[in-house]
Amino acid sequence: MGLILLMDLDDTLLENSIERFLPAYLKALSRHLANHLKPEVLIQELLRATDAMIANQNPLRTLEDVFDEAFYPAVGVSKEALKPAIHSFYQDIFPSLKPLTRSKPEAIALIEQALKKGWKVVVATNPIFPLTAIEQRLEWAGLPPKEIPFDLITSYETFHFAKPNPAYYAEILARIGWKDETVVMVGNSMTEDIQPASQMGISTFWLSEKAPDDGNTTPSAWGGFSEMYSFLNQIGVHTTQQQPLSSSGLIASLRATLAFLDTQRRTVPLARWNQKPSSAEWCFTEIICHLRDSDREVNLPRFWKILKEENPFLPAVNADEWSSTRQYCDQEEPVEALEGFIQTRMEILNLLETLPPESWERPARHAIFGPTTLRELVTFMVAHDRDHIQQALKTLEK
Repeated sequence: MGLILLMDLDDTLLENSIERFLPAYLKALSRHLANHLKPEVLIQELLRATDAMIANQNPLRTLEDVFDEAFYPAVGVSKEALKPAIHSFYQDIFPSLKPLTRSKPEAIALIEQALKKGWKVVVATNPIFPLTAIEQRLEWAGLPPKEIPFDLITSYETFHFAKPNPAYYAEILARIGWKDETVVMVGNSMTEDIQPASQMGISTFWLSEKAPDDGNTTPSAWGGFSEMYSFLNQIGVHTTQQQPLSSSGLIASLRATLAFLDTQRRTVPLARWNQKPSSAEWCFTEIICHLRDSDREVNLPRFWKILKEENPFLPAVNADEWSSTRQYCDQEEPVEALEGFIQTRMEILNLLETLPPESWERPARHAIFGPTTLRELVTFMVAHDRDHIQQALKTLEK
């Protein structure tokens, strides 16, 4: 059985106290940019823009987009004007912060063993830094990305959500293709690593020598690296059933689908969207149209019906045949199709986010599934997204 290992960076793979590192980082950056900005203004607006990234729920804006919109207008200097100075900071000054950190031999050994076992490793650090800052810290940890085949490193250039948003973990799962392997999140923070990952049904290991306090979230296991080795080796040879997603986890998954598609929109040339891997397979545009019409004609109407009626009957719908009967690949304009999906999906998200807990359990009678609830139908919807994200990645790879 495969294993996907999500690893936090600071104080997990690298000993790096944020209480020491952050003030030194801000001091060095403000000093380097002093010819462009007053230090007190830079620090104030940098922290404010960072808060905006952490709070972001817009799946169509990367964290870099959010930061840029919050920071540069506030300081009155354009991004292009500051770009050379920021580049030189990360190239020449940021490396001087390395002495504030310390590599962890036990972390290096863990990653080496994980790769030998064929496990996938994701650097699941809070993506509020540029990629260069994360890659340098990985080098300080003795895990240089040029040598270590990480499957993914999350950074503010490409990610749409930050910790502790569970959508951050949903976006990771989408980006790596919602694999069927067991997923484990390892981190030292209960609030940023363990709790939100648990909402996504992900197994968790809390890197802490003390047992967790009684609360709403209990990690799958905890302890130091020796306990982590035992836990990962045990879970790595057994099929582990993913835990049910919480309501917030379901919403996060539906939101992450939009973030995944936004990433494809930014990186995949439009000319490839209508290319079929074979005559029997769907093109990328067909997948988007199928998701759009499923939301527009099936999911959203069903949810409203359940909320307005008592135990309504829901007829079965064969949405798979629409791809050929509606000739998505030939008749649809790809960008318009995506915009249509975004609009309807946001309607669904806005609806689900306002529901009180009891509404999630409202019953219905499905023509195929029989007795069901709104929660179960949202769960089916998430599984449907997952299938088509996998399909989209395979289509684009071919």
